[in-house]
Amino acid sequence: MRISDLLAIDDLRLTLLTGDPTREFGTVHITDLPEPGRYLGGGELVLTGLMWWHGPEDSARFVAALAEAGVAALGAGQAWLGHVPPDLVDACRAADLPLVEVPVEVSFRTVAELVLPRLAGDVRDALGRHRRLVAAIAEGVDLHELFELTAAELGVTGAVLSASGEVVVGAAEDPVRLAKAYLTAPRLPVLVGEHTIFAVGRGHRAAGWALACDGDLMGRADLGYELAACVGLERSRMEEGRRVERRLTEQLIMGALAEAGAAELNARLRTCGIDAAEPYAIVNVTAPRPGATRGPDPATLGGQVVEELLGREVVAAAGADGAVAVVPLRERTTAELAGLLRAGAGVLAALPDTRLCVGLSGALTGAAAVKGGVEEAGHARRLAEARGGGVVTSDEIYTHALLLATVPGDVRRSFAARLLSPLLDYDRRHQSDLVRTLGIFLDCAGSWNACAEQLHVHVNTVRYRIRRIEELTGRNLATMADRVDFFLALRDTGTPR
Repeated sequence: MRISDLLAIDDLRLTLLTGDPTREFGTVHITDLPEPGRYLGGGELVLTGLMWWHGPEDSARFVAALAEAGVAALGAGQAWLGHVPPDLVDACRAADLPLVEVPVEVSFRTVAELVLPRLAGDVRDALGRHRRLVAAIAEGVDLHELFELTAAELGVTGAVLSASGEVVVGAAEDPVRLAKAYLTAPRLPVLVGEHTIFAVGRGHRAAGWALACDGDLMGRADLGYELAACVGLERSRMEEGRRVERRLTEQLIMGALAEAGAAELNARLRTCGIDAAEPYAIVNVTAPRPGATRGPDPATLGGQVVEELLGREVVAAAGADGAVAVVPLRERTTAELAGLLRAGAGVLAALPDTRLCVGLSGALTGAAAVKGGVEEAGHARRLAEARGGGVVTSDEIYTHALLLATVPGDVRRSFAARLLSPLLDYDRRHQSDLVRTLGIFLDCAGSWNACAEQLHVHVNTVRYRIRRIEELTGRNLATMADRVDFFLALRDTGTPR
C-alpha cells in the first residue's frame, strides 16, 4: 500500500509532513520504544505516540534506528506532546523517511483497523495477478503477448532490450543509451532519465536482457521485479528449445572436423536450417573476463553474446576452442554481417571487465566447406584476442598479423626490444626522432624524398638519420629482410612512431 493511499482515507485526516507519498509499506507496527530497530523487519509503517521524546537528540536516534531497519514510513501521534517536534521532521527529511502526522482524535487502533484489510486485499490482488500470468505462460503465449498482458495487469509500460541495445519487445527511445546504462550501473534497478531499468534474470549482463520501464519505479520496484520475472520465465522457456539447436550445430561441427561423408554433412547442415546451395558464414567467438573466477567460461559467454547480437536467429555451440555459430547470409554479405557484429560489440565495450573476441569466415556454400570455415574463423578469433578484442574477418588474417598472433606475446616483445632499444635509448638521450623516421621511411617503401616530405625535413636529414639507425642496430635498410624485421617490430608491439 502506498502512503498516498493512506492519506486518501478521509476518516483518518492524516497529513504528510515530509517524504515521498509514493513509498509503499507492507504492514503496520506500533511502538514507543526509544530504539525499536530489533523488533522491525523492514517495510513497515511505524506508528508512535512520541513518549520516547525528551529532546532533539532523541529524534535523531529514533529515526536512525528506523532507517537502519528499512522502515517504509513513520506516523507520529499528537496526543502526548500536542504536536510533532520540528527536529523529528528534520531527522526524517535527512533520512529520506516519509513522516505522517496523526491527529489527536485518531487512535492508532483505528489506523490499523482501516489499513490492514486494504493490505490484505493488495496481497490477494497480487496473488491473483500472479496466477493469471503463470497460467498464460503455461498456455504458451509468446513473448509479445506476455509482455502486453503483464504490462496491462501491472499498469507498467516500457521495453525489453538486449545488452547491445536491440529492442526485443515493447518500445523505447534511444535503446542503445539505455543498454549502456544497464551494462554500467553498479546496482540495478537504476533510474536513467525517465526510465527505471531492471535486470531480467541473473545471467551475465553482456548476454542479458534489460527491462526499461517508463517512469520512476524506484519507489514501486516490486512492479518492475514482477514484470522482469515474467519476462525471465518466458526467456527460460525459449532457451529450452535453443539447447536442442545447439546440439545440432555441435554435431555438424564435429562431423566436419572429423571429415564425415558428404551425405551425412549435408543432412546435418539441413538440420541447422541451411540448404546445401545457401551461402553461410562461420563465427567463432570468446568473451574473456580477465581476473574473473566465477560465472560462465569465455566460450559459453561468447556464444550467448553472439546469439543476442544476431537477434537470436542462430545458436552458437560452445567448445574448447570458442563458441561456433553457422550463420545463414541470406540477403546480406559477410561485410554487412561483420558490421552488425562490430556495432553490437561497440555497445558491449561499455563493460570494463569483458572483452568480446569474434572471428568471421568468408562466405561459404555446401557442407564440405564447413571445416575450412571453422578453421578460418578460429584463426580470425585468435587474432582478435591478440589485438585485445574486436571483430576480425577472414580478409584480415592472410597477412603477417596472423603469423604474429600465433607467436607468444613475450617473444614478440623481446624481439622488438632487442631490435629497437638502441634507437629508443638514443632518442631519449638526444631528443631525436629516429624511431618515427624509421616508421615513416618504411611506410614510404624506402623513398627518401617521400619520407622527407612527410617529416618536413631536407632529404639529406633523412639520409643521415637512416645511416645513424643502421650504425646503432647493425642492420642494413637496403635489404628486404632487415626492412621486414623493423616493420614487424614497429607495428605489432605498439612501439611509438
